[in-house]
Amino acid sequence: QVQLVESGGGLVQAGGSLRLSCATSGRTFSSYAMGWFRQAQGKQRELVAAITSGGSTNYADSVKGRFTISRDNAKNTVYLQMNSLKPEDTAVYYCAVRSTYYHSVLPRDYKYWGQGTQVTVSS
Repeated sequence: QVQLVESGGGLVQAGGSLRLSCATSGRTFSSYAMGWFRQAQGKQRELVAAITSGGSTNYADSVKGRFTISRDNAKNTVYLQMNSLKPEDTAVYYCAVRSTYYHSVLPRDYKYWGQGTQVTVSS
């Protein structure tokens, strides 16, 4: 059974940092693209960052220069380092895995999802 488990969310003041982790099990995803999405209350789920198995990355404009996605294929884990957090970054953050090499900005293109972790940034 495939499982994606996020951790590292929480409450932080504006300007602070958090590091999210997503541990996968049940299958090896080293050849597949992985991504982090977020969904704020009342809004659609949106891509935050994505990474191919080779390390090519893609970021939402709103997080460029502040967030960094990385992966450790040996540990089947993907990370999201979030710096200079803003109140508008408040959302539930989800990790997701595609079944292909290339990343995508569309949630429907990702096959496996974690349960999400809440990130709240206070002003």
